[in-house]
Amino acid sequence: MQTSTTVLLAVDGPVATVTLNRPEALNALSRELTARLAGVFNALQAMKDVKVAILTGAGRAFCAGMDLKELASGEAGLQAPDEVRGAGHNRFGMAVFDRPVIGAINGAAITGGLELAMCCDMRIASAAARFADTHARVGVIPGGSMSALLPRLIGLGRAKEMSLTGKMIDAATADRWGLVNRVVEPDELMSASMALAQEIAAVDGDTLRTYNHLISENFGMSFADALDNEHIRSRDANQRFERGRVDVASLTRPR
Repeated sequence: MQTSTTVLLAVDGPVATVTLNRPEALNALSRELTARLAGVFNALQAMKDVKVAILTGAGRAFCAGMDLKELASGEAGLQAPDEVRGAGHNRFGMAVFDRPVIGAINGAAITGGLELAMCCDMRIASAAARFADTHARVGVIPGGSMSALLPRLIGLGRAKEMSLTGKMIDAATADRWGLVNRVVEPDELMSASMALAQEIAAVDGDTLRTYNHLISENFGMSFADALDNEHIRSRDANQRFERGRVDVASLTRPR
């Protein structure tokens, strides 16, 4: 299933694969691509049989960040002057999709591309992947969640090292620092991502949505507040389960 020439969508049962498709521009974030990407995730939200999405890039890059040619032409701005509070969290439209997104990072994820990768719930990187935040080098303050997400994933000191120098890190360093879940060989990236997606898709859909949201929601809270929130959310959710819905035997079955 193809939604546009700049973003491709393929749905295989419970798994959707979303591909940034501007390989000649290293999948740079043009206005069209960004709008199409948001449209795809809006469409996926309405597809209730889809349980998980994989986001990747065509060609040798995942995403090289903002389209600098478009920016220089004046056709696009860095950030809308009236952008509302919290809009950066949903800059790419992914926040509307209430199921997990796996980032299959096939190549360079630079600045806005790194922000896009971090908006995924988990990331598998090709050994060819590279990561950088070059905002400071070009005199720009990030508006797409970089300063919020990067320190939470790799720690404050490492985030400042990356962001204030603009230096590139390789996939092995990203793995060691916790920026990605794991690294695989380039020709294994999509099969590894699909295998993970299928494991996730085996979970009951309602449980998957609720638990995925709970983990993300609690991550931004203090430990005490997260404990309280889990108690409240689990109480409300579990009371809605039908008796016998949970397969207790499966909880102790070896995997």
